[in-house]
Amino acid sequence: MSDCTHDCGSCGENCPSRIQFEKLNEFSSVKKVIGVVSGKGGVGKSLVTSLLAVGMAKKGHDVGILDADVTGPSIPKAFGIHAGLEGDETGLYPAISRLGIKVVSSNLLLEDETDPVIWRGPVIAGMVKQFWTDVVWDNVDYMFVDMPPGTGDVPLTVFQSIKLDGIVIVTSPQELVSMIVEKAVKMANKMNIKIYGVVENMSYIKCPDCGKEINLFGKSNINEVAKDFNLKVLGRMPMDAEIAKAVDAGEVETLNAMEYLPDALKEIE
Repeated sequence: MSDCTHDCGSCGENCPSRIQFEKLNEFSSVKKVIGVVSGKGGVGKSLVTSLLAVGMAKKGHDVGILDADVTGPSIPKAFGIHAGLEGDETGLYPAISRLGIKVVSSNLLLEDETDPVIWRGPVIAGMVKQFWTDVVWDNVDYMFVDMPPGTGDVPLTVFQSIKLDGIVIVTSPQELVSMIVEKAVKMANKMNIKIYGVVENMSYIKCPDCGKEINLFGKSNINEVAKDFNLKVLGRMPMDAEIAKAVDAGEVETLNAMEYLPDALKEIE
């Protein structure tokens, strides 16, 4: 339909583009689903996903992460999870982190976690659907979906298959930031999905001696960009060797998410 708003819940038309959300496994319970997205790769989307999950877990909530970045999964490494997934006749069971965060990722289904996933788009999209329909997500208060970058098959599959409560957009301070944010905003608007706000990663470096913030990529214009698209700035995260060290060691849960993303955690709660 030329005048389609993508709000299928209030539409009586039976058109080919009608969104049909996939049903959860009958043994699952998920209360709130938040997608973490970006218009391009390499901006720290998985880091933000991990910190949001850790922050909510430390607040006492039951948390899950659905790693939809099938060909570039990094969530298991950040949490130090290497064991494969198990299942039975009721479904597949997530791996459990030290804090009790439930994690499902393609890396946990490979014989060797360094093996590449060389699949075409429809197969990858099908796996993401199965992570939602075939996994037993037991009593999850907040599920975070770590999306692949861009606006291709898999992000579209997530938007059309999983009823998201909203998304968090992740970007970086380079000159392309406006275009990156605009792509994500336009896709969310076309799919009628709420945008909680935007997080700028790699925003600055803090001098270890005086504590002064150094803008490595030049002055940030995230506030202006957010204003242009009527978005909230949910956080500006530094380039920090301690963050990188913790993620590389599989110890992202030792980081203080409230230090880095307090406004983001408050906004989605």
